[in-house]
Amino acid sequence: MTETEAIKLFKCLADKSRLQILKSLIQEDMYVDRLAGRLNLSAPTISFHLKKLEDAGAVESRKEQYYTMYSIKKEVFMTNIIDIIKEESTEAELQAEREREYRDKVIQAFFEYGKLKSIPSQRKKEKIVLEEIAKSFEPGRQYTEKEINLIIADYHDDFCTIRRDMISERILEREGMTYWLAEKKLPD
Repeated sequence: MTETEAIKLFKCLADKSRLQILKSLIQEDMYVDRLAGRLNLSAPTISFHLKKLEDAGAVESRKEQYYTMYSIKKEVFMTNIIDIIKEESTEAELQAEREREYRDKVIQAFFEYGKLKSIPSQRKKEKIVLEEIAKSFEPGRQYTEKEINLIIADYHDDFCTIRRDMISERILEREGMTYWLAEKKLPD
């Protein structure tokens, strides 16, 4: 089930009358007049809701003699919600582009000629700044505290705060006086 189909289905299910129709159809296939009598709704109202349910892929219809019979499409409701959430979003690339633009904007705002003008007070912006500084470290290499301080000092004088914040954000890891870049991938 695609993201668009799931949204259409969920919107369709957000109606008490439609849920009552589905509850009736789960028991047995029915035609409009029988559903109308059972749910105490008019036949045109039932037809309206059945059309919405059919458009959303929740029910299907077939001709039987003089009647149009409706049945629930059980396979639609057997879909795991986790599978729907895992489905590739049509917005994924757009969201990634927005995130890249935001990162670039933060980096341009806080860096000038390769130097950090100030440490951002907002945690989200500070993390972006710290990840940018972390690009100066080699993955897999171990550093002494003095080496870490010298690299950070190239960006800002308050290397102690930046070093501490890089550890708290798990960008750097430390054991004793030895530091290294954490295993997670840094954004480009």
